[in-house]
Order: sequence, then structure tokens, then C-alpha cells
Amino acid sequence: MTAYPTLLSPITLGPLTLPNRVVMGSMHTGLEETGDWGRLAAFYAARARGGAGLIVTGGMAPNREGAVFPGAAGLFTAQDIANHRRVTDAVHDAGGRIAMQILHAGRYAYGPDCVAPSAIRSPISPHTPRALDEAGIEAQIDAIATAAARAREAGYDGVEVMGSEGYFLNQFVVTRTNRRTDRWGGPWENRMRLPVQVVARVRAALGAGGLLIYRLSLIDLVPDGSTWDEVLDLARAVRAAGADVLNSGIGWHEARVPTIATSVPRAAFSDLAGRLRAAVGGPVIASNRINTPAVAERLLAGGQADLVSLARPFLADADFVAKAARGRADLIAPCIACNQACLDHTFSGRLTSCLVNPRACHETELTLPPAAASRRVAVVGAGPAGLATAIAAAGRGHLVTLFEQAGQIGGQLTLAARVPGKEEFRGLLDWFAAMLAETRVDLRLSTAPDPADLAGFDAVVVATGVAPRDPGLTVDPGAPRPLSYAEVLEGAPVGPRVAVVGAGGIGFDLAEFLTHHGPSPAEHPDLWRREWGVGDPATDRGGLAAAGPRPEPPARQVWLLQRRAEKPGRRLGRTTGWIHRASLAARGVQMLGGVTYRAVTPQGLRIATTQGETLIPADSVVICAGQTPRRDLADRLAAAGLAHHIIGGADVAAELDAKRAIDQGVRLAARL
Repeated sequence: MTAYPTLLSPITLGPLTLPNRVVMGSMHTGLEETGDWGRLAAFYAARARGGAGLIVTGGMAPNREGAVFPGAAGLFTAQDIANHRRVTDAVHDAGGRIAMQILHAGRYAYGPDCVAPSAIRSPISPHTPRALDEAGIEAQIDAIATAAARAREAGYDGVEVMGSEGYFLNQFVVTRTNRRTDRWGGPWENRMRLPVQVVARVRAALGAGGLLIYRLSLIDLVPDGSTWDEVLDLARAVRAAGADVLNSGIGWHEARVPTIATSVPRAAFSDLAGRLRAAVGGPVIASNRINTPAVAERLLAGGQADLVSLARPFLADADFVAKAARGRADLIAPCIACNQACLDHTFSGRLTSCLVNPRACHETELTLPPAAASRRVAVVGAGPAGLATAIAAAGRGHLVTLFEQAGQIGGQLTLAARVPGKEEFRGLLDWFAAMLAETRVDLRLSTAPDPADLAGFDAVVVATGVAPRDPGLTVDPGAPRPLSYAEVLEGAPVGPRVAVVGAGGIGFDLAEFLTHHGPSPAEHPDLWRREWGVGDPATDRGGLAAAGPRPEPPARQVWLLQRRAEKPGRRLGRTTGWIHRASLAARGVQMLGGVTYRAVTPQGLRIATTQGETLIPADSVVICAGQTPRRDLADRLAAAGLAHHIIGGADVAAELDAKRAIDQGVRLAARL
């Protein structure tokens, strides 16, 4: 008896019968452009072996002008078809099914040859697109249909036509980007013409044996977006034109509402998929922030969708479905929606991976085979670096003892889990605990070994982490002692007015912590929608509430300060930094760069800027000015002549970086 009977039940979609209701959603990895098709095949085959019912590839360009960036992968030549055949063969050999997403970027393309319905530049692209004429539109339709035919020739089981997230087809649908006055613009029946014709032509190109998924924007989250009636009208039209399945697209890339970050509640938009299904019938795929089998089962059993799409969770754990089927959901490495190694990498031109699972997209070069000989390994420190090392080394067959001076595992992760909007870190801590038990790591809490205790081990790994850095602020007589961020997150009381010294990631997290009160919006969808101004597309065009964002009043008055003379938050994650800046600004946090700290006084914090000296009337001053490595043990091991490895914060203590720490730990375990 399974805990997920609906999730794990088969379903027939057009010509395909899938073994379960789990779709691995489309995401660009960068592997497509490496030229190493064996590596891309290994990536997808691992997810097929892990039980994904259907895999949808990253977006493939139908032609050069539609490519997301110059040189992006597509199906243009006979060699391209042969390369893609390696991928589809590998997936089929692993027992899986795979569809190719056809993505025309339109005005989102990062190339000078981009095209669109109108010559309106996107805020996320440097190029103004060329408005297509009638012949140009026909050429784009033909290119998309040709890509579908080539996909079948390459062995794909079908295609997904990307019609959401503000890409080319979506750009024709809304007046925000379509200012045309011919038969492709103006009235609604003209604006919807292109996606309907594309689906009809793709259907003809695929034939009866190919699956056709249409990814439909259910809520645009931009001004002048689609109404709900238009969404339903388009859904019925593309289904009549030949789409077998409707997939949920949520928000445009230029929207100022987060849709997949960790602060977004789980399944926050699934009600829209349910309403679509009720209005037009299935099959419908729900998407966005579905990251556990329990959440997926609830949506499916409740009739909100026929299938669920999980993209990044398959980066975190290729065996998501297989572990759920075994009744071991506790062993599924969780996607915490941090974006740090996936989307941040993608948008900076780097290869995608995963903070939780650094083997993602590195399956062929970062391997963890059984050890030739079992060794006794001591790991000191149960933060992310130490935990990753211990679990990976024990998984290879080494006998691992993990020492931690605190009474719990997690290190700095335990602090992150207390920040509103970062509740997903709790699940990561639970997974680490489950994996320690599963791999039989000998965990010794409240224990700080000395060199003598470690002398008998075959390998010693020092992962003792970091300590908050003291910037040496001048403190006047009678002034309160500045607190560290760790003290505050662990419960030290602070006053109603707080000056935060340091505006890196920790400073922003602390400001979130200090300004919140009551339940976290990340765990209460209604609060979250009100905070970000998300309305009902049935009454609010595009799903933007007429009243705008209405966050809860801040719990405290906070100043966020930094020495660097630039806008605070500029160096935060590329895809999430704007969310943190907008969230704090909405709660009245004052952010200042180019600050010189004079002294902590009984009246507050005295600072100097280019405008002169001023006093911030703070009751408390909290230090978020970086960290220093905890290397005392490493120094004593060196003095005793004992060989050891140093990883994580103990190695490099810049901004807290769990991504680097976990990657270091797994790579070290692979070498032991």
C-alpha cells in the first residue's frame, strides 16, 4: 500500500501511457551547448531510471532568431538530429519517455536578430526586437512545425510548445507586447490566432503518434496581462487545434512577483490549474513549487490536476519518484528553491547544478563508486560541508564518525531555517538527519575532539565552519554591546529600532527576520498573495491585484548598512536579489551604502556618509560583517603532524556559501 496512490498511478496522454503522474519539467541546463551529448544523455537517463513518468527537455530553439541566446541549442541540421537521438535512446533504454520543448524567445532573446509582434524592448534584454511582417510570421510558424517534425525524427515521444512565461507566443496574446493592427493584433480573436495556428501546424507535423503539450500562461503577473476568460478561451482553442495536454505556465520573466523562489508558498498557484481543469477538462499539469510527494499527492487526489510538473526537484534528486514508490520520501534530497546553482548559473552563462546535489549535470565526472577499501574517516563539524562529506563517504562504504560540538546537526543552516521565507531549510536538515541514519554514520553530538582523539583515523576532515567576524566597532561608555547575527537568530532580544552592520546575504536575511512578525507568508498563501499584490485573474487582469502589494506592517524599524559604496543587495543572487530588495523596501527598511562607522553610542549608531555625519537612533546594533574560519583544530592537527583536509567555511569564510561547502564535501568524499 503506497502513501501516494494517485501520484503513482498510470495515465494515458494521447498516444502515450505513462507509469505515473510525475513530469520532469523543462529547464535549461547548459549541457545542451557543451557539445557533450553523452553527458546530456546521462543526465536525462538518470532521471528516467529514477522514475520520472515523462521528461520534458530544456527549451530548444526552432530557428536562430528565436534562440534564447546566440548559439543556443536547437534542431537545425542532420547532425543535430543525430545528437538528440543519443539523448532519446538513452532515456528509452532506461525505460523513460521524453518530449522536447520548443521555445521561441521572441523579444526575450539575447541576440540582435530577435523578433516579436511589435518592436517593444523587453526589460530583461538589451535588444529591441524587429516587428515581424506577414511573411516573417509565417516563417516562424513553419520553423516551429519543422522543429516538431525533427523532434520525432530524433526519437522524441512528443513536444511541448512553450506558450507562457512571456516568450514569443505569449507576446502575441497580450496587448502589453502586441500593438499590431493587422490580423495578428488588436481584437482578442486576432491576438490568439498565432498560438492556435502554431498548435495546429505542430499537430500536423507530429502525426497521431506524437504527444503535444501546450504550456499555457495561467497568470501573467504583468500589467495588461490576460484575463481569466482569455486564458480559458485560449485553452479550449489550442486543445481543439490538437494539444493533448495543457501545462501550467506561471508569470512572465519580467514580472515583479516571485514565482519559484523559496519564499513562495508550496503549490501557490495550483488552484489555477484546478480551475482550468474544471472549466475545460483534463489532462492538466500543475506546476511551480511542488517539491514533495505529499504535496503532489494532495493536489492530484483533490482534483486540481491530472499530473504534476517538478523541474528543480529532479536536480536535487534524480530518484525522486523511485524513493517515493519505496516509501522512503524521507530520503529524497529536497529542492529548497534557493536558485543558487540552477537559475543563477543559467542566467550567468554557467552550467546548471544544485546546491543540495552537486552531482546534478555532473553525473559523468563526479561519481561516487564503492570504495576499493573501507577506511576509517573522521569528519569534524556537522554543518553543510561536514554533513555532505560524511554521507557521501559513508555511501561509498567508508566507516565515518561525525563529530559536532553543538547538540544538533546543521551549523549555519539551523540559523537560516529561522528566517521567514527560508522554511525549506528545515526539510534539508531533516534530510541530512535521515541520510546520516541511512548510511550508518556514527554521529557524536556535543563532542569536540582533540588531535589525540583523531590520531587513529585513516582520514580526518576538518569542517568546523565559521565564527561571526567582529569588525571592531568603537563602543562608547554606556552604549549597549553590539550583537552578532547568530545571537539574534538564536533568540537574543533586540529593541524596536535596529541598525544592521553589513548588507550581504546574511544582513538581508537578518533584516527579514527582524521586520517580520506573526506567521510567515511562505507558509500562508493568502498572506503571501497580499504581500505581493497577487489577485485573481478572473477579476484582476493579469492577476495583479488592483490594490497593489499590501505587506504586513514591519515589526521593527531597521537600517541596513554597508561600507561598500554601492546599492545594498547588488551582489545577491542574480534571480533572487531583486526579491529580497523589494521585500525589505516594502517594509520600510532603509538601505545605505558607502557608510563609515564612527561609534556605537547610548543613543544609537554614529555613521558618516558622503553627506556628512549622522546618528541612527537605534536601540540595538547587530553585526553581519562577515565571518572568520574556525581553524583552531586544524592548527592543532598541523602542529601534531597529523594529515587532514580542510573544507567549507573553515577553508574559505567569505559570504556563507552552502553551495560551495556541499560541493567541496562531496568532491572530497569522491577522492577518499
